[in-house]
Amino acid sequence: MKLGVYNAILHDRPLPEALAVIADLGLTGIELNTGGFLPPVHVPNIDAILTSDTARDDYLGLFEGTGVSIAGLNCNGNPLHPNPLIGDAHAKDIRRSIALAQRLGQDRVVTMSGLPGGEPGATVPNWIVNAWNSAALDVLDHQWSIAVPFWTEIDQLAGDHGVKVALELHPQNLVFNTADVHKLIELTGATNVGVELDASHLFWQQMDPVAVVRALGPLVYQAAAKDVRINTENAALYGVLDNSFRRLSADEPRTNLGGDEWANEWPKNSAWDFVALGKGHDVDFWADFLSALHEVDPGMLVNIEHEDTELGRVEGLQVAATVLLEAEAKAGLTG
Repeated sequence: MKLGVYNAILHDRPLPEALAVIADLGLTGIELNTGGFLPPVHVPNIDAILTSDTARDDYLGLFEGTGVSIAGLNCNGNPLHPNPLIGDAHAKDIRRSIALAQRLGQDRVVTMSGLPGGEPGATVPNWIVNAWNSAALDVLDHQWSIAVPFWTEIDQLAGDHGVKVALELHPQNLVFNTADVHKLIELTGATNVGVELDASHLFWQQMDPVAVVRALGPLVYQAAAKDVRINTENAALYGVLDNSFRRLSADEPRTNLGGDEWANEWPKNSAWDFVALGKGHDVDFWADFLSALHEVDPGMLVNIEHEDTELGRVEGLQVAATVLLEAEAKAGLTG
């Protein structure tokens, strides 16, 4: 098992400095962002790496002697977005990341299943939260008719490159739970598409990440170590599907998600928050989580994703790494 960090939180510094931070944490892997919602800050010369052996070897040389190696690529985005400025761009990033993974000696690419619009001619995605009415099922039928040919193509491309594509089970995507995973595999016949098991999004949906790992078994290709704290008083009033987000204006710091879409400000009185490991679930849970992943694949890549706004970039990684390493030891997976 290889424990590391998803590098987005370290995009504020050059790659060599990011590798030093990770090594100081006692971790050995870095999951590199290669497009999608975020720019590939630490892989700025993707096109050169794809075409030049010298550029590839020079890039890989940056990792030599650091104690940290690449632990998968990540291009989370919405490749099924009905706006081609977003959907086509994110789909291109997935295809390019698959080719890049092969060039870098990697066999895992993390992304999301995507979410189409709700009907032909739609311009924005439509997430069906609860399909209690027939019209909602019509929307889902339309969305699956778009998703199936796309993921059939990607599965073939991944197979041709010796790569496995791991889909994060992220709400606001067509595939966000165990049933959806099995449906995608059944409809596409995919053998190179599976799951990146990010526990955080399962927590707030009241799913059990350990049970999901064991239910999906070999379909789990990679994992993210990220925690969630349920703020029970707010959750009791608003529920976990609360939409009290604030639109950020153009003169405020904000993250572009493609085209003219931007991340919103998190609710002030949130029902739940992303937190560093240990602030939502204790070491015992994370030991069970690592054990379940190890049962699936002893070489599983598990990378910390830090989105705890109460902690600084490195501070949050330090808190999470301490818990993750303690959990590894408690699960008897060290040495």
